[in-house]
Amino acid sequence: MSAVEHRYEVTEHREIWSGRIFSLVSDDVTMPGGGTAARNYVRHVGAVAVVALDDAGQVVLIRQYRHPVGRHLWELPAGLMDVSGEDLAAAAARELAEEADLTAGAVDVLVDLHSSPGFSNEVVRVFLARDLADVPADQRHDRRDEEADLQVVRIDLDEAVRMVLAGEITNASCVAGLLAAARARETGFAELRRPDAPLPR
Repeated sequence: MSAVEHRYEVTEHREIWSGRIFSLVSDDVTMPGGGTAARNYVRHVGAVAVVALDDAGQVVLIRQYRHPVGRHLWELPAGLMDVSGEDLAAAAARELAEEADLTAGAVDVLVDLHSSPGFSNEVVRVFLARDLADVPADQRHDRRDEEADLQVVRIDLDEAVRMVLAGEITNASCVAGLLAAARARETGFAELRRPDAPLPR
């Protein structure tokens, strides 16, 4: 096994389609042993998600319709990194307020994940939010489209982990966030990263 990793270089880059959230691109990439191969993938703006853990050990889950899979899924409050230059922790706080009507007194990084690196460069940062409080009624977000159908519940973290292992929760960032939160609780939250920790390259 060679100690030197092959450097995959892009020799040609083409944008096939571009939208507000993602673009479809095609790269010609150098391969080990010579030659190139075309690699098509989705270039995504990225996302944040929040495991909101209350003082009773419950997490906030939302149930939302997702058209590509044609059904409702249990998820975390989450959304796109859709404000130019917005701090990631601020984006997480915004999504928590918009989707769950909550604020958090403490926010830390739980886990970062490449949601589907076989076809997308999307990175999702999952935060842990604690010291929760309700957003005042007159400041709550007006939900539209699929968000108008959101169901927001609080479930014991252990029960949420059971739901993950039973296949009842399948959303990738929700699965990763809940398992990471359970681990973090076991260690007294000693392994959490600062909210401004750099994203993986």
